Amino acid sequence: MSNDSRRENHSTNVSDVKQLGTFAAIASLSYVFWVVGGMELVERLAYYGVRASHSLYAKAPVSEGGLGITMTEFGTILLWWGVLQSLLIPPLIGGIADRIGYKQAIFASTVFKISGYLVMAFFPTFGGYFCGAMLLAAGTGVFKPGITGTLVKSTNRTNSSVAWGIFYQMVNWGGFFGPLIAVQLRQLSWDNLFFTCAAIISINFLLLCIYKEPGKEERLALKARVKAGEVKQDNLAIASLKALSDPKLFLYLLLFSGFWFMFMPFFDVLPAFIQEWVDTSIIVTQLFGDQGTQNAFAKFILGMDNSGTYIKPEGLLNLNAGMIMLTCFLVAGFSARMKALNSIVLGTCLASAAMLILGSFHWAWMIVIAIVVFSTGEMLSSPKFSEYLGNIAPNDKKAMYLGFSQIPVGVGMSVSGKIAPMLYDKFASKDLIAREMIGGLGADNSLEAIPQGEAFSHLVTMTGQTASELTLQLYQANNIGMLWYILGLVGILSAFGISMYARWIWRLAKSEETTASGVKQTAS
Repeated sequence: MSNDSRRENHSTNVSDVKQLGTFAAIASLSYVFWVVGGMELVERLAYYGVRASHSLYAKAPVSEGGLGITMTEFGTILLWWGVLQSLLIPPLIGGIADRIGYKQAIFASTVFKISGYLVMAFFPTFGGYFCGAMLLAAGTGVFKPGITGTLVKSTNRTNSSVAWGIFYQMVNWGGFFGPLIAVQLRQLSWDNLFFTCAAIISINFLLLCIYKEPGKEERLALKARVKAGEVKQDNLAIASLKALSDPKLFLYLLLFSGFWFMFMPFFDVLPAFIQEWVDTSIIVTQLFGDQGTQNAFAKFILGMDNSGTYIKPEGLLNLNAGMIMLTCFLVAGFSARMKALNSIVLGTCLASAAMLILGSFHWAWMIVIAIVVFSTGEMLSSPKFSEYLGNIAPNDKKAMYLGFSQIPVGVGMSVSGKIAPMLYDKFASKDLIAREMIGGLGADNSLEAIPQGEAFSHLVTMTGQTASELTLQLYQANNIGMLWYILGLVGILSAFGISMYARWIWRLAKSEETTASGVKQTAS
């Protein structure tokens, strides 16, 4: 390839390409795009069935069927879950999937994930849940490169913005209904939830029967040439390190890690915050009256308790998935008119603003507003992140680069997975705050006898106050929102860094265009 051709291709990789209109882009999507979208929906339905509730399961007392551990101990599970799922497996598996085939990777991931859910069901202990989480993490880490690699190869740069938006929307169909199923099943017993998730993910075996891998002929032809000695393939580890040494890729992943550091606690810690500090019965009262509702559909779709008087944390947080499920393709159409990095910066700023709202208020309707703002920011940022990464990837390394997309996710899941629960225990754990107050009342000798997760109920009995009155008193006396302020600051810094990166990329693209133009003029 001539130097001129290489410059043109490189410039195309870092520059934005004009997108088709929303409906024209939808019409151009291939059959295999919808199949992998269905697989992702099924996988997310099961995954978020557990993920949306697992902080509640972790800190629930053993007497209520939970693990009875602190949020800090729960953070240890999140740390290793993130390391395995997003930092260790995808960068390696992405390259392997490019070579052995995406279908094989998806099949293996489904086996891992079923095993993980079953271990969680059969072993309701810290160790059992940890092992189940590691199996689930391994399965998810293997699943992602195969799915996203297929998606990139089944789309093109004229429809990729809308394609990623629709794909993200399908993800959130699963993300919406998974937590609603979890609300109902966990009120019966936690193992019912884990068994059901194992059954749901097995549906992907059926979808694999109608899956056709795009680019399979090229992959097999390349494999034959490698076997014949005509082509030499780099060692995957070396190839991955070489790709990561590209400043455009490395800085992009590093800066976007700040977004995911802020993003993951929204789902892993916010349910605990809502359960302990937010009175969702106010929403139910204003919607249905003082007696709540016994309408079965309303209780299911809003994620309400069996009495129909308040909304469970998963139900309130599910507004996020509901918004994305219904509106993401519209936001994708809007963001298609923006440069990818500009959309990411705007979305990150909105998500950061949501964190500041969470830190300032514990009123139910303000939490709803925070979720709406965060969800809008997520729709502007997250699909564009993957789209941009897929566009700058060489054609024979699409899954490898999409595997790299899990590195910032891994930072969010592991680093903030450990830090955010620790900060929650420091600033906002109702159980630990109640224990301090019990000690202040001169009942230190009884603290060790109180099981984990039951201190607040003991404090209610000791003081004679109602749970609502005592919750308000504890909230006003402690700096409960500090966790969210810290996360919001990280998001703001990330947005600033990405905006600086966007300016650098713009100047780089202009320089390459100028150089290429000069070479052409000289040649002519």
